Amino acid sequence: MTAIESFDNIYLDLSKESGKCRFAENGFGWKPSAGGDTFTLDNANIGSAQWSKATRGYEIRILQRNSGIIQLDGFAQDDYDRLAKVFKNWYSTALESREHAIRGWNWGKAEFAKAELTFNVQNKPAFELPYSEIGNTNLTGRNEVAVEMSLPQDANDTGTDNVGGARGKGKKAGAGRDQLVEMRFYIPGVTTKKEADGDAGSDAGEEEEQNAATLFYDTLIEKAEIGEMAGDTIATFLDVLHLTPRGRFDIDMYEASFRLRGKTYDYKIQYDAIKKFMVLPKPDDMHCMLCIGLDPPLRQGQTRYPFVVMQFKKDEEVTIDLNLDEEALANKYKDKLDAHYEEPLHHVVAKIFRGLANKKISSPAKDFITHRQQFGIKCSIKASEGFLYCLEKAFMFVPKPATYIAYEQTQSITFSRVGGAVTALSTFDITVVMKGGAGSSQFSNINREDLKALEAFFKLKGLRVKNEIDENANMLAQAMREQAMDDSDDDGGKADLGSAAEDGESEDEDFEGGSDSDVAEEFDSEHDSGSGSDGESGSGGGSGDEDEEMEDEDDEEEEEEEERPKKKKKTG
Repeated sequence: MTAIESFDNIYLDLSKESGKCRFAENGFGWKPSAGGDTFTLDNANIGSAQWSKATRGYEIRILQRNSGIIQLDGFAQDDYDRLAKVFKNWYSTALESREHAIRGWNWGKAEFAKAELTFNVQNKPAFELPYSEIGNTNLTGRNEVAVEMSLPQDANDTGTDNVGGARGKGKKAGAGRDQLVEMRFYIPGVTTKKEADGDAGSDAGEEEEQNAATLFYDTLIEKAEIGEMAGDTIATFLDVLHLTPRGRFDIDMYEASFRLRGKTYDYKIQYDAIKKFMVLPKPDDMHCMLCIGLDPPLRQGQTRYPFVVMQFKKDEEVTIDLNLDEEALANKYKDKLDAHYEEPLHHVVAKIFRGLANKKISSPAKDFITHRQQFGIKCSIKASEGFLYCLEKAFMFVPKPATYIAYEQTQSITFSRVGGAVTALSTFDITVVMKGGAGSSQFSNINREDLKALEAFFKLKGLRVKNEIDENANMLAQAMREQAMDDSDDDGGKADLGSAAEDGESEDEDFEGGSDSDVAEEFDSEHDSGSGSDGESGSGGGSGDEDEEMEDEDDEEEEEEEERPKKKKKTG
């Protein structure tokens, strides 16, 4: 056997590019084919090794003594004998051949190993999940546990200079085209901790049964080191109201991350994921909102939250001592954090976030103020009401859906007025069109008194503004003038038709003459004398008979009218 065994076209973990892997007595190394840093592992750190079928051929999984896992993929099946001798003779470790379950079943048994969570089907591993790749876990139901993967910042954030690998915790998947982001386990029944992980530290009589899903959740938090110990928290704030995601959460702030602990969901967020931090006073003069922009966004099932919005009362005071020693305050957090705080709660939270995350705090621009002397404009996006803030470099709408639009990404801003006659007089809308065809956002129902201030502020920032309200007003005024002219023309036309009107009146007079005589015969006092006189012509008797018949018909109609309300009363 030679002193060195070399293999080409080997992939380290999920690296984008292949490389050359060399094994020697003192350990092994891997170097990318395109050049770059070499990854090495000392033989003293090799705990065990497994040989199994993988995506690019066959792989070797090396479990380190410090609980890490190294994957070398791309070997040929014929390489097994050579590698088995290497591990046996040089590293005193047997290369165990391991066969995976390929039935495709989605039920089995989960086992917590030293460095990974293994899901077994019929005593064969279906898949392994390294603890280093787990970012968070939540109890989503009584018998359901959600496991969230650690996500890289972008495709190049792989921890190994754009080639992927295991040198950055939770970044193995950064080199892949697709990434697994969440997995859920349904765990029914009850069990004991001794049965779950095989610990024999306590007697069987002292073991109490508990919900299996809860025990799985607690064990995973401990194994994957998701929740730091309470003594490691620098500061804790209890029962803080969050508008996005909705609910009350306890905030635990650690050295590199902070944790939101709620009744149903827990979130662990790295300070590196914080891209924006804003302090926004609410127009009610009673509350202040803290808005944290995240990339990658917070996830809850299929819902993504790119912003976390907290709300504090302005008059709520707090006194807190940070859990940091004097050396850390003097060296690492010099001029960033104080040992003691005694001031309003929202000021304390903002200052601690700024010191730990090293992020600049943004606030509303002082060049804009509403007619109520506030920074926030009450408006709505579709059916969601909220507040729009004009920052120095961007728009910010909170609380839901939290929307951030940078001025440099804005192509144009249009003032428009839509709706009925009542709302159109008192409110208007703003449509912000993005550059490059990135879409648009519309902010509706803004008070008309803020129009001039907004227009002046946008022009101050050099934004392209189009005011359709004034254009529509001019068009409406022009239309009203034209309508008035049309009405005057119509009135003049009617005056010219006076002769036709006179003809119509003459016809009415002839018709009304006959009707007047009839009315006189029926109702006037002259009717009796006129009908009974002897000077009437022979046709007068006939007319008198007709009058009597008409009177009889009128009497019958009056009787019917008197009877109708009585019938209504009976039916009532």
